[in-house]
Amino acid sequence: MDQIDPVLLDEAALDRLRDLDPDGLHGVLLRVMRAFEGALAAMLVQLENSSGPARVQMLAEVTHKLRSSAASVGALALGRCCVEIEQQQRTHPGQDIDEHVRRLITEGKRALQAVRAMLQA
Repeated sequence: MDQIDPVLLDEAALDRLRDLDPDGLHGVLLRVMRAFEGALAAMLVQLENSSGPARVQMLAEVTHKLRSSAASVGALALGRCCVEIEQQQRTHPGQDIDEHVRRLITEGKRALQAVRAMLQA
């Protein structure tokens, strides 16, 4: 992952999470980001290991799950990627699956790197 440029997370989305716990006593932002990090990492492994007809279903599940959660933590490029893949699969089911998977994995790794950088700061 060292070759992937870090993606900045959307500050407005992060501010909305901070607003849920203004004094930071409950650690909402960190808990949400850690949960997203773990879920995203697991989904990327599942996606990378999928093949055949199961890959189509896995792609649909992952894009559906990530679409809103990525946006809520500020990983806007990943969220947009999910929306675009879902739209393309609705209009052309089963086409370009391997390309969609590669694209989602790339965006997912970029988002994961950004989240991990934020958690380490």
